[in-house]
Amino acid sequence: MDSAVISALIALGGSLIGTFAGILTSGKLTEYRIKELEKRVEKHNHLVERMYGLEDRVNLHEEKLKVINHRIDDWDEK
Repeated sequence: MDSAVISALIALGGSLIGTFAGILTSGKLTEYRIKELEKRVEKHNHLVERMYGLEDRVNLHEEKLKVINHRIDDWDEK
């Protein structure tokens, strides 16, 4: 074989190895970043659920406070 053909085959092999290594590295990095984003989204969703619960409890306490204030007003009128 001619030395030019051997050099071309070696260059081709090196290019293929480099390309596949780059693709694998990029895939691993992308997978890591997606997992981190999923963790953040999960934390955010948990916070939103807790806020809905807090809003419900605040509304309940506000209603109880209104009832108590009405009772106090009724006692003051008597």
